[in-house]
Amino acid sequence: MYAIIKSGGKQYKAKEGSILKLEKMEVGIGETVELTDVLMVSDGEDLTVGTPFVKGSKVIGEVVEQGRLKKIKIIKFRRRKHSMTRQGHRQYFTAIKVTAIQA
Repeated sequence: MYAIIKSGGKQYKAKEGSILKLEKMEVGIGETVELTDVLMVSDGEDLTVGTPFVKGSKVIGEVVEQGRLKKIKIIKFRRRKHSMTRQGHRQYFTAIKVTAIQA
C-alpha cells in the first residue's frame, strides 16, 4: 500500500516504513504527525484518486530527525565584466518515518 501526499508544495510517495524528508515542520523529535493532503491511495489492485484530495484518508508518521540538507552552490558569472557572485544555501528538513496509511 502506498499514497501520494502533498507537503510544502511538493509531492511525495509514502509507503509504510519508509522515511520521507519533508520541508521543515515545527514539531519535536518523537512526536506523531498526521498528513491529510493525500492526493492518491493505492493498495495493490484498487486505486483511489482525489479531486484534489482523497476524503477521509491520512498518512500518520513519526518525526525521526530535524536537520539541514547538503549545501547547494550558486554562482552568477558575468562574462567579460570581471564580475562573479558566489552564494550557498542549505535547506532545513524534517525526516518522518511513515507508520500508517489510512484510506
